[in-house]
This record gives sequence, structure tokens and C-alpha cells, in this order.
Amino acid sequence: MLYALSAPKTCISCPRGPPFPQKRQVSTRLCVHASLPDDNGGFKVEYTPWLIVGLGNPGIKYHGTRHNVGFEMIDHIAQAQRIAMNTIQSKALIGIGSIGEVPILLAKPQAYMNFSGESVGPLAAHYQVPLRHILVIYDEMSLMNGVLRLQPKGGHGHHNGLKSVMNHLDGCREFPRLCIGIGNPPGKMDMKAYLLQKFSPIEREQIDAALEQGVEAVRTLVLNGFDQNISRFNMGQKYKYHAV
Repeated sequence: MLYALSAPKTCISCPRGPPFPQKRQVSTRLCVHASLPDDNGGFKVEYTPWLIVGLGNPGIKYHGTRHNVGFEMIDHIAQAQRIAMNTIQSKALIGIGSIGEVPILLAKPQAYMNFSGESVGPLAAHYQVPLRHILVIYDEMSLMNGVLRLQPKGGHGHHNGLKSVMNHLDGCREFPRLCIGIGNPPGKMDMKAYLLQKFSPIEREQIDAALEQGVEAVRTLVLNGFDQNISRFNMGQKYKYHAV
């Protein structure tokens, strides 16, 4: 079985078994063909792929910091789906695979947080991924540490990485995002210092648990869209630290 994302002069393939016996003509839009039998014994099924981007800063200096939880989520998804992050394209480290039968392109922009859009915009354009299938994952100070929230659209909330992404998507805000709560700086602590600080042991446990929950949420989103399961997920996350 072979999944191919085809666009003019480009193709992404996710080997899953024997390839098609015949090559298909390259179309002018990104499309995915999977060899799933239909009612008539044929093999034509099309999927729209997902571009899943985690925001962060490259380099060991920033590993494990609050501002890099977007990168960590991508690493967890890649590990769970057995996707190798081994290719550089459009200033991003990328990996190609699938969730179920749906092809996904994972990306970690390498041009630093404030220039994340320099990767997201070109990748989305090159593979012709629609806005509704561009999932951006980033840290959110307005949420308690370890709390997650999935949204179908929204503003940038003064997040410079998200602002850069929007600027490189022609100012559009109608793309999904997964927010990972990191809480607010304590007292009068400088915001930049807080973002570039590593988590305390207790905070780290909360983030690790959230990353596992986030992988399942991303799977649900990719396979089913924003359905009632996502609504229940958001509600559960909102009250996850509230005693019942």
C-alpha cells in the first residue's frame, strides 16, 4: 500500500506495503491516494493531508524550556507514529508519515520562534495544504501548566511565533491550533526569562502527562475533525486540576 501526496514537481510517499501497479498523473493540487477497496472492488480513495507544526527554538540551549513545548509535542507524535524527523525543507526539520490512513507532515521550524512563519508558509504553499489542515502547536501562558486546548481558529494572543505564522499565511487566522499551557511568570519575573526557563520537577510531570494526552487529541482531530470528542477533550482539560 502506498500513500502519495502529489503536487506539481513534488511528491511525498509513505510506504505501507506493495505500491500501485500503475502510476497516477500528477495533478495541480495536493492529493493523497490510498489503496483502500471501495464497494465496486476499486482502489480510489482520496485524503487531505495534515501539516502539523510545533513552534520552538532550535539548539540544545533551548531544549526542555517552556517556550519549546511545541517541539516536544512534535517529538512525541513522531515517536508514537514511528515517523523519522530526518529531512530539512523550507528552514524546517520535517518528517512524513500517517495517522491511520491519513498522511501527515510533521515540522519543527529551525529559524527561531519569531520567524516560524518562514517555514510554515512555504511548506503549506509547496504541498498545497488547506488552512483547515494546518495544525500549529505552541506554548500558552494564559493556560495553567499542563492544560491543553484545541481550537479551530483564533488570533495570535501576542505570541510572536504564532504571529509570524499568521503573517506568512496572508494574515489568515482560520487554522487549527493546539495550545499547551505553561502558566504565567510568578511575581514580577521577566517574561522572556520565564519562557526560556526549564520546568520544575512537578511542572515537568504535568507537561509529560499533557504531551501524552496531546498525542491522542491530535490523532482524534486528524481522523475525525472537530467533533464532540474534541469538545469533551477541551472540557476535561479545562477542569483537569479542579477537585470534584
